[in-house]
Amino acid sequence: MEIILSKTCVSITGALNKRLGYSIQRQRGKFVSKRNSRGCVPPDGHWRFIVLCAEQAQIGFLFSDIIVPRKEVLDALREAGIHGIEPVGTYHANDIIHLKNTYGL
Repeated sequence: MEIILSKTCVSITGALNKRLGYSIQRQRGKFVSKRNSRGCVPPDGHWRFIVLCAEQAQIGFLFSDIIVPRKEVLDALREAGIHGIEPVGTYHANDIIHLKNTYGL
């Protein structure tokens, strides 16, 4: 997942919530999500991290948007034990929030 920073945020790295098992890193000039190699990652940690970033993008203070490939959305849903949803295309913050609200995730 790529994280697009808002105009008020120059840089951000680290965990938004340590219990989710994911953090933000800068790689090749972009800010991306990264699964923590040490520690515990709950089964729904990946999905919850994506949703948290989407919610932050809707607020607009730190992030202006996120870009999540279809495969990553599908992997996060499967890891969380959510089946029967087949994401299509690339997802942005609004798409993630819509998916969450539509399916009660």
